[in-house]
Amino acid sequence: MFTWKLHQQLAVFDSPRIMGIINATPDSFVEGHLGRGLDGILALVAQMRADGVDWVDVGGQSTRPGSIRLDVGEEITRVIPVIEAIRNTYPDLPISIDTYHASVAQAAVQAGASIVNDVSGGQYDESMLTTVGKLGVPYILMHAPSTPNTMHQSLVEKEQVFESVMRFFRTQIHKAREAGIVDLALDPGFGFGKTPAANFHLLFALDQLKVLAVPVLAGISRKRMIWQTIGATHETALNGTTALHMLALEKGATILRVHDVRAAWEARTLWMAVQNGGATT
Repeated sequence: MFTWKLHQQLAVFDSPRIMGIINATPDSFVEGHLGRGLDGILALVAQMRADGVDWVDVGGQSTRPGSIRLDVGEEITRVIPVIEAIRNTYPDLPISIDTYHASVAQAAVQAGASIVNDVSGGQYDESMLTTVGKLGVPYILMHAPSTPNTMHQSLVEKEQVFESVMRFFRTQIHKAREAGIVDLALDPGFGFGKTPAANFHLLFALDQLKVLAVPVLAGISRKRMIWQTIGATHETALNGTTALHMLALEKGATILRVHDVRAAWEARTLWMAVQNGGATT
């Protein structure tokens, strides 16, 4: 069982956690929530809370293929009002900031975020790890083989993917510890610079990441590896997402990063019932 320090409270991973996605963007691959305005985003958060979310993940920079890279100022302009609004309305709800810029992470934590979720795993901004270490917040370290603009041009193949991910994690965990980061989670980066076969191979081998002794996040919600395989679209990929969420839980995922909180909550509840012989708590 893992524990994290979130501000002045201890978060105990006594069951897998559900992380709801808030896209403070106009161009994310499923839905950009920026156009809803703050009231609309707060309504979405309210629904996620009712559906069983454990914390929300706010990001202002889309990482879908072909998305436009934002400068730091524009990213801060997008995410800080959202974080402040959520913190003021739901002070008990943990918030993570999805960014690979250290200055955005710092501004977000000052505004009320308590977790940093970095899709670059500390690669794109050399001051990210030291910044998070000084902030004293948990850090989600994702495997990405290159930059968002190039990672889809040269994909990691099935035969190399697990070795590549493990080598990267061992290196970056060491750097994170040296920077003073205490609480970590690992995200294998499904869909980031990997072939479809590599993504499925990585999911099947997810339980082997347990040797690293930190929580593991599965970010597979409505991704191409699902909808392309079953002949659907990202809009119609909920059933496929739920199927793979159950497999991810069985393979040891500690955190599910999701668009559809209620479906993920149901999957987690049923998985826990199986694990506990019918009891869900």
